[in-house]
Amino acid sequence: MISSFKPKRRELTLTLNFQQMKSIIEGLLFASGDEGLDIKQIAEVMELDAYVIKDLLKDMRTDFKRKGRGVQIVEVAGSYQLTTLAEHAPYFERLAYSPSRSSLSQAALETLSIVAYKQPITRVEIEEIRGVKCDRALATLTSKDLITEVGRADAVGRPILYGTSKQFLEYFGLSSIQELPDSANFQGNFDLEEETRMLFDRLGGDQKQLTLEDVSDEHGE
Repeated sequence: MISSFKPKRRELTLTLNFQQMKSIIEGLLFASGDEGLDIKQIAEVMELDAYVIKDLLKDMRTDFKRKGRGVQIVEVAGSYQLTTLAEHAPYFERLAYSPSRSSLSQAALETLSIVAYKQPITRVEIEEIRGVKCDRALATLTSKDLITEVGRADAVGRPILYGTSKQFLEYFGLSSIQELPDSANFQGNFDLEEETRMLFDRLGGDQKQLTLEDVSDEHGE
């Protein structure tokens, strides 16, 4: 099998054993988040033939199941993703709604502000605005029903498009997204700090249920 590789690929393959290859693939899938990667993308990154990646993914899926891992590799529309197990859902729900997680981090607030004003928007577009990864922030906001999947972008990999939910409107006492404070002023450059503060400081009145004082000191994800 190795003898059929092109020279560049053979050199790389000889420096990695199969366990190392699987480890790299697992890391790539983790980094890709809910968008996942298809076999061609993984093959290009690792400079291996597609059929090798396909065999490795098949072995990994079997290994995960045999070892009782808490994550699994699933194929969705031709892309592979790392996901949790459906039977563990009650524990994730308990974690999401535990008192210690009742407040939103600064990262979650910023991400929610971006989604609110720029929706529909993909994870990659959010990260371009924030300048850092936002997987955890998106997971937190989704678990709290503040954002939801509203479709798929017409781009490579068909990434998820996020938008605010009905729960978001109810949470802030809004009848529609058009009632977001000063949204008409945010059509140009997006000032993340200002828009976040406007969203959470200027809702005001008895309807406001969340302020920046509720935010934890965490500035990351």
